[in-house]
Amino acid sequence: MAETSAVERAAAGEARIAAAFAGHGKRAALMPYLMGGFPDLAASRAVGEACAEAGADLLELGVPFSDPLADGPTIHAAATEALSAGATVAGVLGVCEALAGRLPVVLMVYANIVLRHGGERFVRNAADAGATGLIVPDLPHDEATELRAATDAAGLALVPLAAPSTSPERMAELCASARGFVYAVSLMGTTGERSALPPLLERTVERARAAAALPVAAGFGISTPEQARQAAGIADGVIVGSRVVRAAGEGRADAVRSLVAEFADSLASG
Repeated sequence: MAETSAVERAAAGEARIAAAFAGHGKRAALMPYLMGGFPDLAASRAVGEACAEAGADLLELGVPFSDPLADGPTIHAAATEALSAGATVAGVLGVCEALAGRLPVVLMVYANIVLRHGGERFVRNAADAGATGLIVPDLPHDEATELRAATDAAGLALVPLAAPSTSPERMAELCASARGFVYAVSLMGTTGERSALPPLLERTVERARAAAALPVAAGFGISTPEQARQAAGIADGVIVGSRVVRAAGEGRADAVRSLVAEFADSLASG
């Protein structure tokens, strides 16, 4: 059998992500975030399965890290608990592998973890676990060239983040090199539940859409089904993080299944 070419591998992750954004049948694709290893590895796998059963279209799977600069108190506490319970990168990749057959899994991982393992090695292991992409929130765009080459070769999408503060020039650069989708950060600051959608979200999504030939998903602070419905009128995808992680801590898979079903219902077409 002929060896799969780098071009074919590079298209694989993007193809699954594109299919999820194109075929969700909702106002926007629904992408819950779960922390790998929280409350423990088995429970995080069950949480991911619950998300799939309840109507999620993609999953963002966090790799716990001791100093998660982009994350607010809920996700930070979950990472701390996961690490205390013995979560490792290999263990989280095992969760990824268990879930990847059901829906596309995009890993959210901090640069320190990637660099500690070696970029190519980490990417290869992620691809072997069935991941479709990586989000590395603290990796500057100007320093992502080598990792992007590695993800392209392995068939993973390296997803960039666009923020309200992103300059027009930088927005054009990161969107031109984007893979999979563009993650539009709704505000300056960390993740966490908010009482209303940040006022800069719409403008950030508009700017990313104008610069990118890919779907744009909105995240950071989307906490209720009504907020998700509002975000779906702006973006191609809706990412729900802290609220899902809180549900996982309070009631594990059953609570997450019920919550994600509410979000999926709020995004139903019509």
